[in-house]
Amino acid sequence: MAFLHTNGIRLAYRRTGEGPPVLLVMGSGAAGYVWNLHQTPALHRAGYSTVTFDNRGVPPSDAPPGKYTLAQLVADTAGLIEQLGLAPCRIVGTSLGALIAQQLAVGAPRLVHSAVLMATRGRSDVLRRAQSAADRALRESGISLPAKYQALHSVQQMLSRKTLDDDAAVASWLEVFELAGGSDTVAAGQEWIDTDQDRRRELRTITAPCRVITFSDDLITPPHFGAEVADAIPGCDLVEIPDCGHLGHLERPEQVNAAIVEFLNKH
Repeated sequence: MAFLHTNGIRLAYRRTGEGPPVLLVMGSGAAGYVWNLHQTPALHRAGYSTVTFDNRGVPPSDAPPGKYTLAQLVADTAGLIEQLGLAPCRIVGTSLGALIAQQLAVGAPRLVHSAVLMATRGRSDVLRRAQSAADRALRESGISLPAKYQALHSVQQMLSRKTLDDDAAVASWLEVFELAGGSDTVAAGQEWIDTDQDRRRELRTITAPCRVITFSDDLITPPHFGAEVADAIPGCDLVEIPDCGHLGHLERPEQVNAAIVEFLNKH
């Protein structure tokens, strides 16, 4: 692990493998090492080096107090790309990480060679805005839910119907989420990032080659949201992976990795 300073904070990052670099940008509340479970080994086998990092709010990167913005995380990532000499680089992002990649491609095209956008969206809807408002109300109330409840909610929200019908898999995922929910590793500031804005118009200005990967049972960023992003970005293609939810890169890693590598080999 190494560290660099950018945008007023210290970021922890890891650079491994040999070959053209791929920057992997993780979603909300998750550490960069999660990529090492499935994606970085597959990319190394395909001849790429990888750079993973912990977004602000995820130790050992700095977790300054206050409410974070998407623009801050975009600036953090841009600074990392520049300091490591990665530009223009290949980027793979999921969920919040995909929004960061989108905004980099819009606002700093010189930094982006190509991008894979997983579990992404260009807008929100009534249901998701209501969920965001409810989450904000819960945070403002100061109520702390038990780890077991948080784990159950995450499993139901993040995984596919196929996984939820597998008792052994559910038991394993409940344990994982309960352990994660029981550790105070993510600054509250990251939870305030606004992901509900309509960005479809600015997506039309992206010039880097892009691929959107959607997950068939994703409740947070359903496939039609990803299809809208692919439709907005000129020349962007679309891949839907079946039998997985918002954490498709963990539920169906072989199919996801194949889609990532196939695109990167073209671009």
